[in-house]
Amino acid sequence: MLVQFSVGNFLSFREKVTLSMVAASIKEHKETNVFKTPKGLGLLKSAVIYGANASGKSNLLKAMAFMKRFIKNSSKEGQVGEEIEGVESFRLNIATIDQPSFFEVVFLDGTTLYRYGFEVDPISVKREWLYYAPKRKEIELFTRELDHFEISRHFEEGVGLDKRTRENALFLSVVANFQGKISSRILKWFSNFHVISGLEDGYFSYTRRMLKEEPFKQKVINLIRAANLDIDDISVGEEEIPRGFIEDVMKNLTGGQKREITFRIQNFTLNTLHKKFDQENQFVGYEEFQLFHHESEGTRKLFSLFGPIIDTLDNGAILLVDALDAKLHPILTKFIIHLFHSETNPKNAQLLFNSHDTNLLNRNFFRRDQIWFTEKDEFGASDLYSLVDYNVRNDASYEKDYLQGKYGSIPYIGQFHFFQDEKDGANYGDR
Repeated sequence: MLVQFSVGNFLSFREKVTLSMVAASIKEHKETNVFKTPKGLGLLKSAVIYGANASGKSNLLKAMAFMKRFIKNSSKEGQVGEEIEGVESFRLNIATIDQPSFFEVVFLDGTTLYRYGFEVDPISVKREWLYYAPKRKEIELFTRELDHFEISRHFEEGVGLDKRTRENALFLSVVANFQGKISSRILKWFSNFHVISGLEDGYFSYTRRMLKEEPFKQKVINLIRAANLDIDDISVGEEEIPRGFIEDVMKNLTGGQKREITFRIQNFTLNTLHKKFDQENQFVGYEEFQLFHHESEGTRKLFSLFGPIIDTLDNGAILLVDALDAKLHPILTKFIIHLFHSETNPKNAQLLFNSHDTNLLNRNFFRRDQIWFTEKDEFGASDLYSLVDYNVRNDASYEKDYLQGKYGSIPYIGQFHFFQDEKDGANYGDR
């Protein structure tokens, strides 16, 4: 369960900003959009981030994705002296460009609260820390300043492993690699922290692969029917790529020389089944369509999303989606969010996404503490803040006020001119 995430001096974020999933003391949608943790803490089931293009919305999710990737791989990849891929400080100020980036996450695993973070530049980890609160009081597990480690008696699994930790690797990842109990548990939590792009289909393969399992397939079909996509069933098949095609590829790879190579390549196909009718509109059977040839981009995107969504709901995980609403009708976007706000989310999975769909800015759908904004200042630095920070009237229209600029975080379009006649000074952009 995500409690809060902080990032600083990374991409467009110069100062440290914090996104909190802790429910504020307001009464809006307490029964549907908030859940109580075993520690009695109220957390939000979802949050949405708004902002102008290039304001930092995607950079916040990139920061979360980097933290997960670095934790997962830093002890396995790279050697001493190799650059840490993906870390980039705020480059528009000389005071920050050579300083490390800051990352910290607070999360709840079972009944234990953890706070873990690090500061890192492309060369090395500068600082690293881990605290936990099995009861009320927070207890230090370890801290790290460059190559100096302080390991408490509560983190015995890390004793001696500081000597095995490269300067460009995380101590937590190294300890988990040696099967440390606490560290492995934290890495397992991050494995349920999914970050995907709503503009790409790179995660479609997961949905397609899981469709071979009947329980998963039935869940997808139920979602398709609930979304009213006019699809009655789906079929997953395999077709062998023609041998002639393989031989042509091999000729190009080997310069025409003969090679005794025997292998078989299969192409997985996914088809949708639609009802077919006769001239009297009587049902006569089904017509099969190839998903990527005949269905709309919106339908293809939903298929891609259904896999991660089902996995997140089944495991009480966390799903972060960059541009969730891209290619989707606003009603379908609401349908996805409702899955997290309703009885279909018994394990209290969490959804975090960014959007330009102002239809969602509605008090009947979101609480004020679920709505976040990013905005860049005149020096190119992004800020992050919540609607709950504003004194909003009970009858206010979030969408209208947002588009009027009352909350900031919108693009301001200046006057522009296409071209000007050199003789008479006529401005054709104003005609």
